Amino acid sequence: MSDGPDQLWICEHFPVYTQGLAGKSEHVLALGDIPLVATDRGGQVTYHGPGQVVAYPLIDLKRAGYYVKEYVYRIEEAVIRTLAHFGVTGHRVAGSPGIYVRLDEPGSHAALTGPRDPVDPFRGLGKIAALGIKVSRQYSYHGVALNVAMDLEPFSHINPCGYVGLQTTDLSTIGVSASWQEAAEILSQKLVNSLAP
Repeated sequence: MSDGPDQLWICEHFPVYTQGLAGKSEHVLALGDIPLVATDRGGQVTYHGPGQVVAYPLIDLKRAGYYVKEYVYRIEEAVIRTLAHFGVTGHRVAGSPGIYVRLDEPGSHAALTGPRDPVDPFRGLGKIAALGIKVSRQYSYHGVALNVAMDLEPFSHINPCGYVGLQTTDLSTIGVSASWQEAAEILSQKLVNSLAP
């Protein structure tokens, strides 16, 4: 990608588990027929499959003029704005990259307040978007996965993103009827806007 234009790849994967560089084997509970692929992105283990929009921004961060922390913030912001398009409020959880929604009231704008429960820090929340990136020589790769309308059962065979008991969700489960194509188009637009220099 050296000196070439920034790119954004949008795709949908066949069922696959991916394990990041920091991945620990104890977070893989039972694979079944789904393959596990080691990757060089950050993070632990996650699942990709049909009904999930996966976005890979390939950005020259030096040319864009921002550092990795801001890059992560901008990707999360694009997901939050995509969810807002569908009437859902996305939340960041400190120290846990990705975007979460309130399972009982996905459209609520109330902020997540107070200390997290030490026994169940994600009580009442579902992870709707996972983030795993890699930056090498100022170029970003890997990206973000937004759950739209998918079979969530494979997530029960892992500790998603390394969190025991973390519940995952998708737009369909929280009552949003959106096609993969519609969600992919909105997320693409929001990523292009959010990642612009």
